[in-house]
Order: sequence, then structure tokens, then C-alpha cells
Amino acid sequence: MNNIMQQSLISTSFFLLAITFYTTASLAQLSPIQPPTTTSSPPLPSITASPPLQATTATAPSPGLNTVPLVPTTPTGAPSPLIPKGPTIDIISILQKAKRFSVLIRLLKTTQLINQLNSQLVSSSGSGGLTIFAPEDSDFSKLKAGFLNSLSDRQKVELLQFHTLASFISISNFDTLTNPVQTQAGDDARLQLNVTTYGGNQVSMATGAVNASVTGTVYTDSKLAIYQVDKVLLPLDLVLPAKAPALAPAPGKGLPKAGKTNSSVVDDGSSAGSDDSDGKVLPAEASKAGAVVMWVNFVVFGMVLVGGVVL
Repeated sequence: MNNIMQQSLISTSFFLLAITFYTTASLAQLSPIQPPTTTSSPPLPSITASPPLQATTATAPSPGLNTVPLVPTTPTGAPSPLIPKGPTIDIISILQKAKRFSVLIRLLKTTQLINQLNSQLVSSSGSGGLTIFAPEDSDFSKLKAGFLNSLSDRQKVELLQFHTLASFISISNFDTLTNPVQTQAGDDARLQLNVTTYGGNQVSMATGAVNASVTGTVYTDSKLAIYQVDKVLLPLDLVLPAKAPALAPAPGKGLPKAGKTNSSVVDDGSSAGSDDSDGKVLPAEASKAGAVVMWVNFVVFGMVLVGGVVL
């Protein structure tokens, strides 16, 4: 009995093993096992170390003088986009961008001097150019009340020209100027401007009427320099009394005739009073009358003398 059971178990085990083997082989044929596929990711970009940033040190501006232009220019010297592009540099546009020179702009327009200055910029070449000293609106308000209105058109032009040099002067070349510096107003003794520099970074000016200083740069390129000053540069010609006109020459040359001289002297004397005094010169007519009277008296006396002798 036991042997029969053992044989049955063995037969059953072989049967189950055969079924398992057959099932495994069938599954292997239907879906063979594929090796796992791996997708290669793109290589990461190489990271290069950037050079270390170098520290920059800001240069402190010189005391008393702001060297940073109020209206900047590009490195090539052309006007920046703040200024309308055009064939020439417009001085009015530059001053308007600075927003503190409305009185100066009005004077340049009303006198029409701006047309001459712009033309000079176009025609200047080489060492030419312009240098303009620009007082702020607050500087004009410090003038005597009604001063600008009291000036004639010629005097207003002279005042503006006194603020202009007919050449380009950089801020570092003021020490090369020779005093008195000639402005576009002329070289008269009453229109002299003296410039003094201190240490290359401070510029002062004297007109004989006021002392002023350059306080900053408004605009500068290779042909035009506009510097801000702290006072209106008044020339002596606008402060001192007007020159006396020259006396007209006498109509005749040489000494006047005696008769006319005596007559004028007597006229002056008669205006002071009618009383005669010693030392007065009688007019020619009176002298002639006196001579006639003396001659008549002499003739009468002679006739009387002759008549007495005859009798």
C-alpha cells in the first residue's frame, strides 16, 4: 500500500514538473525577454569659470568744479540721443536740455546772436570752435532790477559776446590763456576779461566789475565747450558811465581877430553887469567913436586957438 502511494506521488510530481516546463517554454517563445534598453542623455554643457570681476574706483570730482557735463556726449564726440540729430550742433537745444538757462536762451534768440554762433560752429575747423560761459537764471535774477531792460539792443549783443570766446578751450587748457583774454565783444580797455586758474581744477574770472568762477561743465566736444559760471560777466563798458563824445574841431584855425575877441569879451562882461571897471576892453565900435570925438575936439581946439591968435 505504501509503495503504491509513493509511486502515485512520484508520478504526480513528474507530471506537474512536465507541465511547468512546458508552460515556461511556451511563454518564452511567445514573449522572449528583451534586455533592458538605456537611453543616453545628451552631454551636459561644460561650464567655464568666468574671470573674476575687477573692482573699479570712482574718481572724485575736483572741489569747486563739476567736470561731469550736464548734457553728455558719446565717446566719438557726437551729440547724445538727448540732442536732436542734425548736420550741426544746436546750442539752444543743448541749453534747453540743461533746464536752467532760460534767460540766456531768450537773450540769444531776441538778439539773433544765436544764428551767428551756430554759423561759426559750421565754418570753424582745426583750432577753431567756440567757448561759451553760461550764467544760470538765478544769476540773472541777482542783477539790479530792470538792468536788462535798460540795455539797448547793441548793449545786449555786447553782453552776450562778452560771454563767448572764438575758440574751443578745454577745462584743462585755461592756464594756457594770456590775459587779458579777448572775447567776441572786442579788445577795448572797458571789455577786458582776466582768467586765473588754481591747481588746474579751479577757474576764476575778473571783469573789473565782477569776479566769477566756473562751477561746472554743461557740454563739451571737440568744437564746442559750454561752462557754467556763478555770475553774469558784466564788462566795465556796461557799468561805467558812457564815454563823452569827442569835441568838434573849431571852424577856423589860428588866433581869432582882435575885434571879434574884444566883442565877445564885452558881451560876457555885459551879461554879468553893466558897470564898467578898470581893465575892461572896450568894443571896436566904442574905440572908433572915442577916436572920432577926440579928433573933433582937437580940430575945434585948433580952430579956437587960431582964431585967438588972429584976433
